[in-house]
Amino acid sequence: MKQAILLYNVKAGKGKIARNVDRLTAIFREAGYDIRPKLIEFGKNPFDGDEQTELAVVCGGDGTINYVVNSMKQKSLSPTIAVIPAGTANDFAGALGMSSDIFKAARQIVGGATRKVDCGIVNGLYFINIFSFGIFTTTSQHTSDSLKHKIGKLAYIFTGIKDLLHLHSVPLHVKSDSEEFDFNALMVLIFNGETAGRFRLARTARIDDGLFDCIMLEKRNPLISCWHMVRYLCGGTPRSVRYFKSAQLDITSTLQEPTDVDGQKGEDFPLSIACLGGGIEVLAPIAKPTEKE
Repeated sequence: MKQAILLYNVKAGKGKIARNVDRLTAIFREAGYDIRPKLIEFGKNPFDGDEQTELAVVCGGDGTINYVVNSMKQKSLSPTIAVIPAGTANDFAGALGMSSDIFKAARQIVGGATRKVDCGIVNGLYFINIFSFGIFTTTSQHTSDSLKHKIGKLAYIFTGIKDLLHLHSVPLHVKSDSEEFDFNALMVLIFNGETAGRFRLARTARIDDGLFDCIMLEKRNPLISCWHMVRYLCGGTPRSVRYFKSAQLDITSTLQEPTDVDGQKGEDFPLSIACLGGGIEVLAPIAKPTEKE
């Protein structure tokens, strides 16, 4: 029997996971897993005492997965990770093709296959979906759990509108795989995953291509910058939006701007960001081939 732990955030899914732990573990036991539920206590490493586990099933959103991956890396462990989505946006789970129904997701896992996906690292801190700074990018940190539980993804939009009151630019010096440039940014999004808040901002992103998809919004007249971002979201290619791919980024600034990793507090400048191709093994539905494949 494979040793497994089911790590869950008691608040995830408005408490639905906690109420259905027995039903979820039963699905895994019927499939031949020796699985034990374990409540995540933030501030403690969830792998303490379970260093030999082969599979860690994470029930929660991107922030919870981020916490588990960083805890795993701190102990130099490499168990297979599986995800039962129970957050607000669940971007990483979406990139893996997981069902939003927790019981269907559990069955997808036991009937799935292992695959290697990328993860990012910035100044020693790992992230699974997105690293960002500038307008809107600390919105997730500022959005209360109670508001997210009441109105779901709309909570991010509501809080983001308030963040517009603090609109300012960040002077950057950027070095990527292929170029080096200065940029006066309103917003920077470094995608390891494919979506943010389930909005597909990184148009060609893949979670297993070994590259980041980078989007930078240039500071111009505030109305022009916002209009250009709207044009980009509608499929346009405005001059204020710079889009490129890179596996490595070094970013410096004369400001100490707050940053965000997967909806959590990020690292301070200067920033050294790397995409670790195939850095995490996941158990998920078998990926559908792309047109190129």
